[in-house]
Amino acid sequence: MGEPALKIQLKTLPNAPGVYQYFDEEGTLIYVGKAKNLKKRVSSYFTKTHDSGKTRVLVKKIASVKHIVVETETDALLLENNLIKKNKPRYNVLLKDDKSYPWICLKKERFPRVFSTRRVFKDGSEYFGPYTSMKTVSTLLDLIKGLYQLRTCNYDLSPEKVASGKYKVCLEYHLGNCKGACEGLQTAQAYEENIIAIREILKGNFKDSLSQFKQQMKQFAEEMQFEEAQKIKEKIEVLENYQAKSTIVNPKISNVDVFSIVSDESFGYVNFLQISYGSIIRSHTLEIKKKLEETDLQLLELAITEIRQRFNSNSKEIYVPFKVNVGENLKITVPQLGDKKHILDLSIRNAKYFRMERFKQVKITDPDRHVKRIMAQMKADLRLGEEPRHIECFDNSNIQGTHPVAACVVFKNGKPSKKDYRHFNIKTVEGPDDFASMEEVVYRRYKRLVEENQPLPQLIIIDGGKGQLSSALKSLDALELRGKIAIIGIAKRLEELFYPEDPIPLYLDKKSETLKIIQHLRNEAHRFGIEHHRNRRSKTALNTELESIPGVGDKTIVELLKKFKSVKRIANAKLDELEAVVGVSRAEKIYNFYHTK
Repeated sequence: MGEPALKIQLKTLPNAPGVYQYFDEEGTLIYVGKAKNLKKRVSSYFTKTHDSGKTRVLVKKIASVKHIVVETETDALLLENNLIKKNKPRYNVLLKDDKSYPWICLKKERFPRVFSTRRVFKDGSEYFGPYTSMKTVSTLLDLIKGLYQLRTCNYDLSPEKVASGKYKVCLEYHLGNCKGACEGLQTAQAYEENIIAIREILKGNFKDSLSQFKQQMKQFAEEMQFEEAQKIKEKIEVLENYQAKSTIVNPKISNVDVFSIVSDESFGYVNFLQISYGSIIRSHTLEIKKKLEETDLQLLELAITEIRQRFNSNSKEIYVPFKVNVGENLKITVPQLGDKKHILDLSIRNAKYFRMERFKQVKITDPDRHVKRIMAQMKADLRLGEEPRHIECFDNSNIQGTHPVAACVVFKNGKPSKKDYRHFNIKTVEGPDDFASMEEVVYRRYKRLVEENQPLPQLIIIDGGKGQLSSALKSLDALELRGKIAIIGIAKRLEELFYPEDPIPLYLDKKSETLKIIQHLRNEAHRFGIEHHRNRRSKTALNTELESIPGVGDKTIVELLKKFKSVKRIANAKLDELEAVVGVSRAEKIYNFYHTK
């Protein structure tokens, strides 16, 4: 379909909520989006100048537009989500998660069984879940089995079959795990009371069960049945212990979903907590791959719709870090303090931990993706024009004004490239002048790289504040490299980054990966420079000691060090060993110098 036809389509779009679909020339669906006003939203793609290169590419590929009008924004959100999952368009975010989740089933039958399953049948049974981990399911089932005696057999326990004596109690009865409903030793009413209590526990409400057990314990104690009372007491302790572990806030907070998001350049991580009676009964984090530099708001709205569908949530209220639009009949709360804020902070912490774990896994399984993410993050954090794949950091080592040296360390793809490290002995500067030393070293380094046609770094880091940065800039100006290489200075406190011609420093988050890499660079430059400085001072000190011996000159010292390798060995050498190298006269002077000392 040609451009005129596309323009006609854009002009005839309705001013109503709905979902729009973009197709390329081959008729392939490449993007699905939702809109409060279809005409305004779709037209904006073709009238705005987009910052994102990916969005510009998308717009170029659009050959035709289709739309579906719906009644409300909520309907649009749900439809958008379903179309994305069904068609997986190239330019939509990926919602990866196709595994089946476990449920807990209360089977619809006389004397209902309680068990875990990954398959849901529409047979009238009750299903609780889905749960995000089998460990949670196992813990709940162990708790229930410890509190209530339930059957595990799959017999048809109809009144007729039980009355006929068709079944016999099994080992579970003799172990005390079942009350023998198959032989009519437990009534359906008594069993149903247990199921009612179990249903409440699965909803997160422990209050009724605790109250019931305490009443039973008191009754047994009054009747002098202390063994039975002790058993009930143990069940109360189990239930209270589980409740203590799972209750995190005010028990009045119930039937609430909590959502939070953390993101980087490539992915968003949305955490979901479901709260019932003050307890977390479900936790899940969804990883979303960005396609068009989507905002946190866009990702969170999409994820909320997807997660609530996936986990069959019917909560009437959600807690979120900022306002979202995900449904008319849903109360949106942005907590500012108190218990609600505590829950939201917990959700954010879960999202951050998940992100860190994913980083560790990706670092091992997909190092290329890890490097790309780190580089993209550094580019954004440091406001660079390109990814800093090659970084060089300079540091002066000038202790007590002696032996001024400098170090240049090189990082490639975020890691040290030690074969490219370089030492510099300051040649043109007399005395301790850090600014002049930095100017000399930067000039020498890049003059050589240019002359040898070596690749230049994308970023230079100067260990020092504005003064050191200005000195380095003079050298770049002299070499006509100003503007060709990004350069920043780091203050001693490390959180402050200085940019040329910008009086206000940039502050990075102390926990950011970008700052960690810069810190690593600075520490490496400092270590490498100090090491070289120490070697120079040590060498000078050794030579000075030998030079202080009367009658011993530079040539003699060189001969001695070639033979003995160190001053210590010279000092410990025998007279005849020294004579073999420097002759009798000088050997006696050296031998007497050390042995008289």
